[in-house]
Parts: sequence; C-alpha cells; structure tokens
Amino acid sequence: MWNKLKSPWGWIPTLYFAQGIPYVIVMTVAVIMYKRLGISNTEIALYTSWLYLPWVIKPLWSPVVDLLKTKRWWIVTMQLIVGAGLAGVAFTIPAPNFFQYTLAFFWLLAFSSATHDIAADGFYMLALKEGEQSYFIGIRSTFYRVAMITGQGLLIIVAGFFETWTGLDPVNISVKTTDKIEVVSDFPVIDLDQPSSSDLDFIVTEKDIEMSWESVPASYADSIINVAYEHNVENGFVVSEGELAQQAGEPSWFARNISDPLSQKLAAIFNPQDIEEVSDIAGNVAIVGVTLSSPPDSDDPVVMNTAQTRGDQSIQLVSGDRLEFNRDNWNKTAFMVFQSDPRLDSSVVTHFEGLSGNIPLAWSITFFGLAALFILLFLYHKLIMPRPDNDVSTAGNSDNGIFKEFFETFSSFFKKKDIGLALSFLLLFRLGEAQIVKLASPFMLDSREIGGLGLTTGDVGLVYGTIGILALTLGGILGGLMASKKGLRYWLFPMTIAMNAPNIVFIILSYTTPESLWLISSAVAVEQFGYGFGFTAYMLFMIYFSEGKHKTAHFAICTGLMAMGMMLPGMISGWIQEAVGYVNFFIWVMICTIPGFILIFLLRKKVAPDFGIKKK
Repeated sequence: MWNKLKSPWGWIPTLYFAQGIPYVIVMTVAVIMYKRLGISNTEIALYTSWLYLPWVIKPLWSPVVDLLKTKRWWIVTMQLIVGAGLAGVAFTIPAPNFFQYTLAFFWLLAFSSATHDIAADGFYMLALKEGEQSYFIGIRSTFYRVAMITGQGLLIIVAGFFETWTGLDPVNISVKTTDKIEVVSDFPVIDLDQPSSSDLDFIVTEKDIEMSWESVPASYADSIINVAYEHNVENGFVVSEGELAQQAGEPSWFARNISDPLSQKLAAIFNPQDIEEVSDIAGNVAIVGVTLSSPPDSDDPVVMNTAQTRGDQSIQLVSGDRLEFNRDNWNKTAFMVFQSDPRLDSSVVTHFEGLSGNIPLAWSITFFGLAALFILLFLYHKLIMPRPDNDVSTAGNSDNGIFKEFFETFSSFFKKKDIGLALSFLLLFRLGEAQIVKLASPFMLDSREIGGLGLTTGDVGLVYGTIGILALTLGGILGGLMASKKGLRYWLFPMTIAMNAPNIVFIILSYTTPESLWLISSAVAVEQFGYGFGFTAYMLFMIYFSEGKHKTAHFAICTGLMAMGMMLPGMISGWIQEAVGYVNFFIWVMICTIPGFILIFLLRKKVAPDFGIKKK
C-alpha cells in the first residue's frame, strides 16, 4: 500500500490540485469575497489585478529555486506558507481594516503559489522518467483544471452555505423569459409602515418573474437601471462609487504618480479592449422590490447578497446584488433589476438566491477550512513524495558562487544548442491559437449582421464552459497517453496538425453561420479536443529543451516565453478582425499556423527519438 502511494499516481494528482487552488483563490475567489464584503468594483479591479504580477515575473526568481535547497523542500515549504497565508486571510476578514490586511496575505499567497509552481514543475521533471513525464502530462493538467472548478464552484458553494447558516431564510427568485410583449413601466413598492411580523425576514414583491425576451431601446433599459440605482443610493441601500472614493481619501503620491499610471499601462498591454459598436437596443428588464418585515435587532445592518445559483446565464442581475437594510430604511423598498440578453429569442429560466448571513464569519470559516486543507497537503506530500537522487541544490559554496550562478542560469539558457529555433518555436507555435482564443467568444456573441453567430451569454457558457472544457481535458489525457507510447519525436508532427488544423471549423462557422447550437458545440469540441491533444507536444518540448543542470529555472523561462507567445498576437487580434471581418480573420489565423509547421519540420530531427517513451 505504501509503495502504491509512493508511485506517481499517489502524488501527481494532489500536487497539481494543490498548485491550482491558490491561483484560483487569488484570481477568482478573492474577487467574489470582496464583492460580498462590500468593496467597490473600482477597488476590486484595481487591487486584485496586481495580484497576477507574481505569475508574470516568476521566471525572474526561478534560479533561486534551482540554486537553493531541493525542489521537494520548496514544494512542502510553500504549501505550509500557503496554509499560513490562508489562515491569515481567515483571521483578518473580521478586522476593521480587513481590506488592507487580507490583500497583504493574498500577496503572500500569490508569491508562494508562483514559487510552488516553479518547484512543482521542476520536481515533475526530476522525479519522473521521460516516458512517465509524457504519460502524466494530461493527468496533471486534468487535476489542475479540477482545482479551477473546485475554486470557482465548490468553494463559493461552501461560503454560501455558511452565509445561509448564519443569517435569515434565503430569498429564492426565479426569472423566466416568455414570448409575451411586456415592457416594465412601474417600480413595485411595498407599503410597510409597521412591522408585519415579529420574526425578522425579507419581503419581496414577486419571487416567480416572467419577462419578455423581446429587446427594448438601450436608452430605456439604461434609464430603468439608473433610476433603481439612484433610489437605492438615496435610501442607503447601497453606497455610491463616489462616496466610496471619498471615504478612501485622497490617493497617495505613490498611487498618483507610479502605481495608477503603471496599472493603466499594464491593463492596456495585458488586457487590450476590442472596440465594439454601441448598440441602440438592449435586453428587457424586470424589477423586484425588497424590504424587511421588521426593524433589525441590532444597530448592525442586515446585508442581502444575491447571486445566480443555476440556470441560463442569459439573464443577469444588473443592479441591487448587494443591499443593506438598517433601522432607518428597513420599511422602505429596495430595488433589484434583472436584464435578459438582447440576443435571446427563446424561453429560459434562471434562479437567484439572496443570502443575509454573517458574511465575514462565513468567509472566515471557509478560509480556515482551506488553511486546514493545505496543512494536510503539506503533511501528505512531506510523507509521500519521493526523494529523487538528482533533486539537489546547485548552489556554490560561497555567496559569490551563488551570485555568479544566478546569472549563469539565465545565460546558460540562451547558450543552449539550437536556441534560435527553440525560441521561434516557443513564440510562434501557437500563433494562430493565440488570436483565436481572444476572438472566439466575441465571434459567437456578435450579431449575424456583423458576421457573428448571435449566441446568448448562456449559450457561450455551455459551448465553452462545459462542452469545450470536457473536450480539452479528454484531448490532453489522450495526448499524454499516446506520447508515452511512441515518444515526442513520433507525435510532434501529428500533434501539430491536431493543434492547428481544427481551427478551420471557425472558417466554416463564419461562412455558414449555422443556427444549430449542437452543430456549433460539435465544431468547438473538435477544435478544443485538437488543442488539448496538440498542446501535449508543446509541453513536452519545453521539458525536453529544459533538460540540464538548471532544468527548473529553464522550464520557468520557457513558460514565460509561452505566455509572451500568447500575449503579443492576442493584443493585435481584435484590430485585425475589425479591419478584415470574421471570415478573413479566420483565414488569416490558418495562414498563421504555417510557421509552426515549418519549425516542426526543422526541429523534429533534433529531438531524441526515444524522448518521452515510457520504459517498461
């Protein structure tokens, strides 16, 4: 039994699950938590965007991981620090200045997680033989995606459970679109001068809402949303963005002159915004009024947070997702505004749930649970992970030796044989895919009049969020299994075809603009399966090229170049598409796959024939 646990199956799934959890917590869960705790969208966007920085610059300190201690030591140590950081978040959530304190711990989580990534990838190459590395490529990717799904789904559900457990009865609202022509004109008001019940509870005007899927003038929909927002601000149900800015005070000299301008430049580089035409139509809207049955029992406000629990994503809660009730406004009506997707032309149902528990306590319990999980992972990996003989520190005996080897690590990477071809491969192999990934969703969402497929938000969520992820995962697992049979060199060209050839489905879709959702889903499944299968070759080549004394640091450099190869083409993809239209853009994408085939032809014979084959 012990030997089975020591096998790669005993630690690879848990290691890459542990690698994905901190990333999704910092990048996704933190945003949701801050929203539930009443932080403004402006502050959430500004401060959480900076948390991505450690993953961007992690190649800069990857030599430290390679030079000092073992990769195994770095892994278990970072897991312990991540656990401590999660506990720090849990302890500081109830504090008065929780935003500053929790951000500090999220920074600790981000740097620890990025360092853990470096060490885990390095350990993977040290602890496994070439064939095993190929075999488990898809497995490690699968469990990393499991961590993404766990963070975006299960953790939010757990926090929601504790919110329910510590508060009033949940408010369940369902919104359904129908073909009846109806336009909202009145705001429902609950006339409640005296307490209606001795028990504190929420009263809503309507829990089962039917609204027309017919679109309305954008000016009208915007006016409804603005009136509801101003009413909620005036009566103290929400705090305006301007008041939040005043509460925060004047920005510091550092913020005015360095951090804010730099964040704007980074946002322009890493998140370029495609120019979109302003539409004069919008989705229909529905209004729900909410109040309390009696005054709150204490001076603390009762906060109602409402979010979608299940159903089609084509209906969104666009105003009133967080409402505060106190002794002054408990008997006044707060407004929530729901809006449908303007492309919707069928009946769908979406369910929302309003929770009012002790939100700081709920999130504290959730993060304490995460901290306990990482302590267990720390203990498990400390016992189970193997101790490869080649997992040793590569540092010299003196400080000067360490300093010299730090720079030698970078220079040795760029002195590798065939570095020019390798750099070209890392930057150009996904030249076409880097552009498609930016425009695939806009192509599906844009109207047919301008060349898109006219799908709703919910349709795109189904196509990419469910069917696409499943196909991508299956392709990755199959790619790893096949590569372990014949090796990287054998599969390099077939996997390049699998990566690039399925992009032709977008040319077909843009020419034919089919209305069948299952036909579109099938095309995306083919493209995503091919991408998952072909990406195996890219990962294995990075492992192959990183072989040597500083393989951990060199692999981190490869991942940095991989990110650059996706970022730069993606930045200009929107401009190209708007200039030539969707059909010609996807033809251009297919042309961009040619450099990858040329580079594979040049590199194929330089890869060892037996690299990646799993030995018996």
